[in-house]
Amino acid sequence: MMTATRISSWRAIEALRAGVPNRDAVQALGMGSVQPDIEARFRQMLSKVQEGSSSEVTGEVTADGMLVAGDFGAGKSHLLEYLQHVALENNFVCSKVVVSKETPLYDTGKVYSSAIQSAKVPDRAGTLLNILAEKLDFESPGYQEFYRWVFRPQSTLNTRFAASVFVFERGKGGRYPEVSDRILQFWGGTRVPESELKSWLRELGEVASYKFDRVSVRGLTLERYEFMSRLMLAAGYAGWVILVDEVELIGRYSLMQRAKSYAELARLMGLLADHTVPGLASVFAITSAYQSEVMDEKQDEEKIASKLPATGKPEDLELAKQAGMGMWKIRQVPNDRMILHEANDLQNVHDKTRSIYSTAYRWEPPTDYETNHTWRIRQHIKRWINSWDLVRLFPEYTPNIQVTPLSPSYSEDLDLEEVDDSPNEDGNVWEG
Repeated sequence: MMTATRISSWRAIEALRAGVPNRDAVQALGMGSVQPDIEARFRQMLSKVQEGSSSEVTGEVTADGMLVAGDFGAGKSHLLEYLQHVALENNFVCSKVVVSKETPLYDTGKVYSSAIQSAKVPDRAGTLLNILAEKLDFESPGYQEFYRWVFRPQSTLNTRFAASVFVFERGKGGRYPEVSDRILQFWGGTRVPESELKSWLRELGEVASYKFDRVSVRGLTLERYEFMSRLMLAAGYAGWVILVDEVELIGRYSLMQRAKSYAELARLMGLLADHTVPGLASVFAITSAYQSEVMDEKQDEEKIASKLPATGKPEDLELAKQAGMGMWKIRQVPNDRMILHEANDLQNVHDKTRSIYSTAYRWEPPTDYETNHTWRIRQHIKRWINSWDLVRLFPEYTPNIQVTPLSPSYSEDLDLEEVDDSPNEDGNVWEG
């Protein structure tokens, strides 16, 4: 039977072999000592969010997000996994979103859903929504502050949220447990039909207190971010951290999709004054070559600044301004010293990886290793592991593994446009 230590080591090796580090690999290899400046900035960001959550008006202090860059294979995913570990240790809920065809950065709803589904909670297993439901104490100061925020007279929050909070309180653990589950799903991003919400309110004698106006799906999603962030604070967590990987994929979008993606990056990083989310912090990871191979090559700043306002639509003018903030942030990466530096102590990394492998397979790998200054840290590690696999399974065999550089493509992919059915989605998809 495998011991817990051996199982953890095996998981770490399999993750490193695949080039997608998990928590076991990060704990075994570490990353903070390799990127001390980035880790220090991240901890400062967490401290600022915690400062807001402990202020007199809960969550009113916001923190600008971080954007880190590194070459392909330089360890961006490893860094984000390590930062997730740091966030959880500091009592933050942490979500990791990987930009992909299924989760395009320009689609606010899909990004939000991915963040909810991938969320991890400190010291607890299970889905985020169920954990929040278990932890909420309606009598706690944190929840009372949240309640006052939801029901404040000057609130611009859609009334569906106040109505759902009212129903949730009455249903949790009482006559309507199945209703509570539906409310949690609504908070997590699914649609709750207006007729259902009205029927629940009617049963509680409150239907006349709430009027539901039409609202776009995207508009409701934007409000969900702040609602969920404040709900996490009410449940006793320090805040919400969202880590976004593979951001360079937006280089393959159409111009309009890239503009929306830049705007989404700016919004989640707290760069838009009217869209900041108290209690939320974010980190985005992108390739170092993105500025030159996408923004310069495709002339994004010039084209977005000229083509969108030319439509004469106020929403396109606003989008151009927001996208400009996102592109400005990408340009600032070198000035912000957010460039990943690869480990220069390869001997130390090799020895740690070798120790993990030995524990996982109860076999001592060779102590000699080959390095090359043109190889990335990921290439070194995968080469070591693949060589050890071959020697362990075929002792008489002498491995000769070739390392070939792989560069991402930034050519536009028309398949990615299937999920984007209009230049601006605010006016044609509605709730209620």
